Amino acid sequence: MAVYAIAFVAYAIDLARRSAVATRAADEAKAAAAAGVATADSPVAVGASAGAGAPAGAVAAGGPGGSTPTSAKPASGTVRGAASVAYGKSPALRVGVAMTVIAWALHLAADVTRGLAAGRVPWANMYEFALTGTLVITSVYLLVLVVSKHDLRFLGTFVTGLVLVLLGVATVNFYVVVAPLPPALQSAWLVIHVFVATSATGFLALGFALSVVQLLQARRESLVASAKAVKQNFLATLPDSATLENLAYRVIIIGFILWTFTLMAGAIWAEAAWGRYWGWDTKEVWTFIIWVVYAGYIHARATRGWRGSRSAWLAIIGFSTVLFNFTVVNLFFKGLHAYSGL
Repeated sequence: MAVYAIAFVAYAIDLARRSAVATRAADEAKAAAAAGVATADSPVAVGASAGAGAPAGAVAAGGPGGSTPTSAKPASGTVRGAASVAYGKSPALRVGVAMTVIAWALHLAADVTRGLAAGRVPWANMYEFALTGTLVITSVYLLVLVVSKHDLRFLGTFVTGLVLVLLGVATVNFYVVVAPLPPALQSAWLVIHVFVATSATGFLALGFALSVVQLLQARRESLVASAKAVKQNFLATLPDSATLENLAYRVIIIGFILWTFTLMAGAIWAEAAWGRYWGWDTKEVWTFIIWVVYAGYIHARATRGWRGSRSAWLAIIGFSTVLFNFTVVNLFFKGLHAYSGL
């Protein structure tokens, strides 16, 4: 957790530096635009244009239509591009990624040693599931950094922050000593079902982080479009909201496929353990609710044209149901799936 905390601080410093770079890029863009307007309105420029047959007043007004020169107000994409170019490679960002890799390695070692101590896979209770689940979230984040054509390192603040909170809560509130497995869990399906569920959670968590950033970026873009004053911050160096939405959609699709398999594997395991595929147990119901929410998200976006903020909120609600299923359902609802270990 200490190494994750260092990574989180490094990512936070990177975001602060991005804000400074974005502000500087915006100031330079405004200065360049002002210089362009002054040049266009100078007597020499006006005289030359009038001599070429164009009315001097039209030139001074920005054209025959009397519109404002396009260079007077740089577009949001221009500022974002300038900020991205000026940003370059951040030492804090490299430190954050390096610390995340080190934290992931230590995290993996802790998870493996817990499994060795228990003599089984380390996800039979809430503490072990949180330990493994946060490891998978970090693994998915690092994997996406490698395979994605977009630079998604800026998500490090959100990912390491989420992992820190979940690990902290698990360590303080969910920790239990190693205990034997209940008879119903002594099955190969424990390995398959829970591993796929944790993998799905990792992808859905990344989609959640992308959706949060998408909402922030969309709000900023709406302010820019309405010609309101916008305080430059780290969002100016990030991809636009449409790109973030597409990335979130792709990641959530993978998570949804894995969650579908989780639901199917759980039903098969239930039949083997209790003699029925479905019994409307609280955990079963909430697993199905999560599937329905994400199925609705995919359907609404793909066929109903729900784009932008509406799809982002659906993704956030979906991950909220995942967290509710892991915490509230495990702690406060009784049923055949009461394996919190507390």
